Amino acid sequence: MDSPDLAIRQRRAAFNRALADADLTAIGPLLAPNAVLVAGTDSAVMSTRKQQLLAWKQEFAAPDRTVYTRLPERIEASPVAPIAFEHGQWQGVSRSGRPLASGAYTAKWRKIGADWLIEAELYLTLA
Repeated sequence: MDSPDLAIRQRRAAFNRALADADLTAIGPLLAPNAVLVAGTDSAVMSTRKQQLLAWKQEFAAPDRTVYTRLPERIEASPVAPIAFEHGQWQGVSRSGRPLASGAYTAKWRKIGADWLIEAELYLTLA
C-alpha cells in the first residue's frame, strides 16, 4: 500500500502530464466532484470538477496556451482522517517555453475509496 506522500506525488505527476498533454479525460478522475480552485492572480473561484474541466478545455484551445506545472515540496497527511495537504510551487510557461507566471500553492486531498482526489487548491501568484 502506498503512503499518502507517494500516492499524492504520483497523482500530482499524472495531473502535470495531463496538463502538458491537454488531456481532459485524465484530469477528471483526479478531481473530487465538488473540487474548488481559487486562482492565483484574480482569485477567480471554480467550485466544481465540471467548471474546472470547462476552464481547462478553454485553456487547451488557446493557440499559445499556458502549460502549468505544480511542483510539490511537502505532503502533510492527517493522522485522524483520510485527508492531506500538498504544499509547493507552480509555474506557467507558454507552449514556446516563455515563462509567464509562477508562485506558491496548497492543495487539499481526500482519499475516497482507493484514490486520492483533489478537494481544493489555492494559488498565490508571486512572479
